[in-house]
Amino acid sequence: MFNNRIQIPIILTLLLLFVAVSVLYTNNLARQLAVEEQERVELWADATQKLIKAGPDEDIDFYTTIIERNTTIPVYMLDSAGNVLYMRNVKKPVKDPTTLNGPIEIRFTDFDGTQVLQYIYYDQSMLLTQLRYVPYAQFAVIIIFVLLAVFSVVAAQRNEQNRVWVGLSKETAHQLGTPISSLNAWQDLLEAKYKDDELIPQMRLDITRLQTIADRFSKVGSEPDLTPMPIIPVIKDAMSYMRTRVSNKVNIHFSVGQLNHITSKPIADDSIVVMLNKPLFEWVIENLIKNAVDAINGAGEIEFVLYEREHNIFLDVTDTGKGIDRRTQRRIFQPGFTTKQRGWGLGLSLAKRIIEDYHRGKLFLKASQVGKGSTFRIILEKTVDR
Repeated sequence: MFNNRIQIPIILTLLLLFVAVSVLYTNNLARQLAVEEQERVELWADATQKLIKAGPDEDIDFYTTIIERNTTIPVYMLDSAGNVLYMRNVKKPVKDPTTLNGPIEIRFTDFDGTQVLQYIYYDQSMLLTQLRYVPYAQFAVIIIFVLLAVFSVVAAQRNEQNRVWVGLSKETAHQLGTPISSLNAWQDLLEAKYKDDELIPQMRLDITRLQTIADRFSKVGSEPDLTPMPIIPVIKDAMSYMRTRVSNKVNIHFSVGQLNHITSKPIADDSIVVMLNKPLFEWVIENLIKNAVDAINGAGEIEFVLYEREHNIFLDVTDTGKGIDRRTQRRIFQPGFTTKQRGWGLGLSLAKRIIEDYHRGKLFLKASQVGKGSTFRIILEKTVDR
């Protein structure tokens, strides 16, 4: 059974083949019809010439019948000076009939014996005009059909990924629930029996952390509650948590940068308010730090810089790691893609979904240079202006 990546090129090839055959066939019909119209105009011109030359006793019914049967082809009759003498089947006269098909000459002798030369020019019929545009109309319809088909396939793939993603997350949260409940019970027993033990509170912190992780997974696929809150303390809390869990050779910094049109006065921690789901946003920060730690191979610099604009905040996360080549940059947010020997390839994909699907923001790779490092940028809308 073919997968979607194989089916799409096959469908596109068949559609293009259909368009090519249709264009060739239609153009062939148009050429045949053009030749037929030329012959009809030449016959019409010949009948007109004979009608003009006809004597008083000559039967002209045959000629008039031929002339009157032309009800589709626009024709112009011009004198030798270029003046229009007669038009037939013309709805909108052209300024210069000599630019049309022709000329077909008509020669006859006037009543006074003068030789008269006239010219017939003709335009293509409406039927021929429409026939020439049929391939383009077909091509436009097919392009629309292809775009709709591609969007449908992409949407179906995305929905399938979402279902797998949500199902995996919900199942993970469910599986974590049982041991966490058991750990809470054991924690209560240990606290009752060893009240003065200094390690017991640390166990409580780890259990609380597990509960936070389970809560994060349970929120995937559901509409999270967003609350207006200062973003700087949330960033600092996530950074503080990760500092104790990475190598001492990794330096993590945070600062508030200044853009051209932003005041340079100090910014308080509670001054920039954004609609956030704190557990999910902290998850994003943690994933970006983990990604940066892998990039710098356990030793280097990770810098968070927050920029403020009138309606948005920019959060840049820069590392001094190995960087990402251009070919890989297009795939880093794909679920399952990873350059590590061990890893699920879900961190950046998850972070992007949390920012863009849940927080209506943007997360993208701002810049990367092989051997020098990378910068990821988060854009969120502010809720309260200073």
